[in-house]
Amino acid sequence: MNISRLINEIKDIAKRKNAVILAHNYQLPEVQEVADFVGDSLELSLKASETKAEVIIFCGVYFMAETAAIISPSKTVLIPDHDAGCPMAGMINAENVRELKKQHPQAKVVCYVNSSAAVKAESDICCTSSNALKVVNSLQGTTEVIFIPDKYLGSYTQLKAPDMKFIIWEGYCPTHVRITSDDILKMKRKYPEALVMVHPECRSEVVKLANAVISTGSMSKYATEKAAKEIIVGTEVGMLHRLKKEHPDQEFIPANPQAVCSNMKLITLEKIYWSLQDMLYPVKIEEPVRSKAKLAIDRMLSLSRQD
Repeated sequence: MNISRLINEIKDIAKRKNAVILAHNYQLPEVQEVADFVGDSLELSLKASETKAEVIIFCGVYFMAETAAIISPSKTVLIPDHDAGCPMAGMINAENVRELKKQHPQAKVVCYVNSSAAVKAESDICCTSSNALKVVNSLQGTTEVIFIPDKYLGSYTQLKAPDMKFIIWEGYCPTHVRITSDDILKMKRKYPEALVMVHPECRSEVVKLANAVISTGSMSKYATEKAAKEIIVGTEVGMLHRLKKEHPDQEFIPANPQAVCSNMKLITLEKIYWSLQDMLYPVKIEEPVRSKAKLAIDRMLSLSRQD
C-alpha cells in the first residue's frame, strides 16, 4: 500500500473511531503528515487536555502518551509502539526523587515532562523546554529548586534565574548531546550568514553559540520572525520536515545530521494503522500515581493557559 493511500485509510479509521492523532515534531515525515496536530511536548499536552475525541493516538515516546493518559483518564490513549521509550526519562526514578527531597527538604521539585509518571508523581510541578523559566519563576517564596532530569535544560534555566539555587540531576538527551560546538562552528563556516537556533537540551557550549535557544514549538515562529535565508537547526532532525514545509523559501541546515532519535522513529504509518484497527497499545496509569502526577502537570498547564 502506498503512503498516500495508507494515510487516507488511517484518517478514515480515525474518523470512525472518533480518534485524534497527535505527533511530535521529531516523528517521521509521513507520520507528521497523517497527524491532526504536530507540536512540541507542551503543545501536545494542551491538545490532549482539550480534545473532544474519545481516542488519542500518540505518536511520540512513551512518557508523552503517559502524560496524555494522566490528563485524560476517561479517554483511550494508544501508543503505536510500546517500545518507543525515552533514554532521558530512564535516567531517574521515583526513589531518586524521594532521596533528593530528603536531602533538600525546603526545595520544590521542578520536573521536565521528559520523565515517567512515577517521577512526575513525586514532583511539585512539571515544565517543558518552552516554559521552564516561567515555571521556576512561578514558585513564589521558594529559593531552592530540584530540577530533574535534564542537566542542560536545568543549567540553561539557572542562568535565567540567578537568584534561585538549583540542585540539578545529571540526566541528558543522548540525541541532543551528539550536537557539539564543533558542529555549529563547522556549519557557521559553511553558511556564514546563517542564524543558529538550538534546543535547550543541547550542551552548554552549543547553547552559547546560538542566536536563539528555543523549544521546537517556537522554532517555526522564530523562522517567520527573522525571515533569514539560512538557519542552522540544533535539534533532532525530524524537526526539519515541519520547518521546510512551513517555510519553503528558507533553507534549514541540520547542525548534525546524525542527531536522530531512534526511539521517535519507531512509530510508522503501518503501526498507527494497526494501533487504530486493533486498539493497540493502551496506556494506563494506576492510582495514586496518576492523580499525584496530574497535580504537577495541571500546575504547569494552568500557567500555560494564562498566556
